[in-house]
Amino acid sequence: MTNGASPPVRRSIGDWVFFNLTRFFALGTLLLLAGIILSLVMGAMPALERFGFAFLWTGDWNPPMERFGALIPIYGTLATSAVALVIAVPVSFGIALFLTELSPPWLRRPLGIAIELLAGIPSIVYGMWGLLVFAPLFSQHVQPLLAATLGQLPLVGTLFSGAPLGIGILSAGIILAVMTIPFIASVMRDVFEVTPVMLKESAYGLGCTTWEVVWNVVLPYTKVGVVGGIMLGLGRALGETMAVTFLIGNMNFFNGFSLFLPGNSIASALANEFAEAESPVYTASLIELGLILFLITLVVLTLSKLLLLKLSAQEGTQS
Repeated sequence: MTNGASPPVRRSIGDWVFFNLTRFFALGTLLLLAGIILSLVMGAMPALERFGFAFLWTGDWNPPMERFGALIPIYGTLATSAVALVIAVPVSFGIALFLTELSPPWLRRPLGIAIELLAGIPSIVYGMWGLLVFAPLFSQHVQPLLAATLGQLPLVGTLFSGAPLGIGILSAGIILAVMTIPFIASVMRDVFEVTPVMLKESAYGLGCTTWEVVWNVVLPYTKVGVVGGIMLGLGRALGETMAVTFLIGNMNFFNGFSLFLPGNSIASALANEFAEAESPVYTASLIELGLILFLITLVVLTLSKLLLLKLSAQEGTQS
């Protein structure tokens, strides 16, 4: 009787230990997240008390006068991330489409490995290459062309006006795009590959072209994974520090909406100025910038999660 009952007892004990261990890990993650938010709020309290919510839309950043505002770093962070996504998403889609539908078998694996290796290059290497190699070529050949073409258009011309300096928001956004392409392309390729072969073969049997199969079969089946990959790339772009610091120009002056002009981002401001902050208000303002970046990332991830849930719910209602 005892020997017959011991295996279920041991199994129940193992299940209890496993359940509570995994619950401890999950709760530990939540506690760590709460601790980070609490420490950021406490560190930023002097700036919060002095500047209030006006810190968000104030463009001043004058350490000697202890006047600080987050408008320029917020604008630089959002602008560089937007430029990166505008470039990286279609390029990543093309790479994933080629690897899954068009590439010959002998090229598929080496090319996929090469793209994944790009994700392992340190960001400081991207920054040094961008500053020393990309920026001079960009200022001499690409920016004058953009100013002469897109810069003459009525609405978007303001974005491509100004002196071709090589460094600035557009340069930093392009380097961010290069850095995020491996992440987005890898996720898109993986989700494209999980599309059932029967669905694609059925579409081809009905006379669909490759583009029609991808647009009408692959994308609807994998849209949740595609959106998740794009959000992963956006999170990478929002928090990137070293590459942006090398290329954005690190200027806290708002001279217009031109992407050619130097600017600043939250991550680059923290990297450049945190070690030089002497007064408590200066340090608290930088910590508040970190809190704002944390909240921006949290909002983006929350919205992406809600979008994924909405897409999943729509899949169940479609006939």
